[in-house]
Amino acid sequence: MEKLTQTVQSGDWKQEKHVPSIHAEKSGENLDIKVYIGEEIAHPNTLEHHIAWIKVFFKPEEGKFPIEVGSYNFQAHGESDILSIPCVETKIKADKGTVYALSYCNIHGLWENSLEVK
Repeated sequence: MEKLTQTVQSGDWKQEKHVPSIHAEKSGENLDIKVYIGEEIAHPNTLEHHIAWIKVFFKPEEGKFPIEVGSYNFQAHGESDILSIPCVETKIKADKGTVYALSYCNIHGLWENSLEVK
């Protein structure tokens, strides 16, 4: 039996329109996080082919497991296209660790990326 984790795809977000790009910047005691799908190569985002959701996780440097810090659904379907742009921003109380992003394309499945923050 295939595990869900075996279906998650990854790659270079500068070469593939489905891989979440992650930007994280320290702001005092907080971490500002931005996740974008299609930053370098735009995702079509039509009714037939769109990003349905993005989830953001953070694993503290000394932590054992990642913590879900955001879950974003894109359900603003129009007649011929989707109006939402798959880009999310959040701010968390964190310092060092790893930011993970997971996204779902209705045609091409699950995609992931991560960014270590020092």
